[in-house]
Amino acid sequence: MPSRLLALLLLSLAVPAMAGESVSREMEIGMAKSLRAVSENHLDVALNEVDSLLKINPNYKLAQLVRGDLLLARAKPISNFGAAPNAPRDLVQDLREEANVRLQRVQQQQPIAVPRYLWQLSPTQRYAVVVDTGKSTLYLFENVNGEPRYVSDFYISVGKKGADKVSEGDQKTPLGVYFVNGHLTKDKLTDFYGPGAYPLSYPNEWDRREGRDGHGIWLHGTPSDTYSRPPRASNGCVVLANNDLNEIGSHLQIGITPVIIASKIDWSDDADQADRASLLKEIEQWRSDWASLDTEAYLSHYAHDFSTGSVALPAFAQQKRLVNSGKTWIKVKMSNVSIFPYPSQPNLVVVNFEQDYDSNNLSNRMNKRQYWMKRDGRWQIVYEGAA
Repeated sequence: MPSRLLALLLLSLAVPAMAGESVSREMEIGMAKSLRAVSENHLDVALNEVDSLLKINPNYKLAQLVRGDLLLARAKPISNFGAAPNAPRDLVQDLREEANVRLQRVQQQQPIAVPRYLWQLSPTQRYAVVVDTGKSTLYLFENVNGEPRYVSDFYISVGKKGADKVSEGDQKTPLGVYFVNGHLTKDKLTDFYGPGAYPLSYPNEWDRREGRDGHGIWLHGTPSDTYSRPPRASNGCVVLANNDLNEIGSHLQIGITPVIIASKIDWSDDADQADRASLLKEIEQWRSDWASLDTEAYLSHYAHDFSTGSVALPAFAQQKRLVNSGKTWIKVKMSNVSIFPYPSQPNLVVVNFEQDYDSNNLSNRMNKRQYWMKRDGRWQIVYEGAA
């Protein structure tokens, strides 16, 4: 009997059965049970677990590979993962990585804290998505009376070359604050994308400012003959199992739901909350200074390297001075405010809100987006434009 089967992956796991698990989570737990049974030399138990997984989804390639190993072990001792004859080496390595990630995911506890990227959800944002590319995990949070509450998490695949996308074709997943831009249904796509796709707002304003390019970053599913893909398998998209995509998709709001992609999730703490409080105070001071017609105080909230994407601070300031010279009164109201710290840029925060502007000669309403950066202890605006 083999003593080192799956030696690169096996961990001493306690795999609890939990009520209410999703099908994909049950399959992860089933795979962990199978691998644990192998480590304990209970090969028949392991084979039964794998066969159960393949009954649920015959296209689960990792389960197929483990089953091949277990059948081979009946004939001769084997000492490595993917020992079945003629198994492609690249595929075996990919599936080793998937097995390792799934084992780690089973060991993970559900988060009891909130990711530091969800400082404030707008009342209109019913859910938020946070992606941890390093753990191949997508987290779904629900907005419960203004507080993010963990709902579930899902195994994902990201870019073949990892994360931190810079240019078109680099096969990396971008890091940043994005929003769901649309929904492409199955009938508009090839089978490669599964039941549908949700394009994201990459490149965003900060990406363009930093010279990052490319396009077509989506959340999407897998081909009908594939249950899941290895941790690094896409050209930059975030890929889920088809049933997981359908579950996530039922919670996504086009143009509203944030999708925050980080290489490693940081969790909120007291210092984080202090930063949030100081930013909220600065945002209110910006609004108040604008409404007071103190133009210089208002402009002091804009950083020296501020840009609208096409207009730098000097021209922006000149225009604001000209406009305000014709005002006798201004009222500015903000609603549906959301605040998301940027995962790949320290001290950068994305603020979105609905702005009601009223004055003696102009009234309008718009969705606005600002990027605030903290430098030398002070928050200032480095980008502002329509959302």
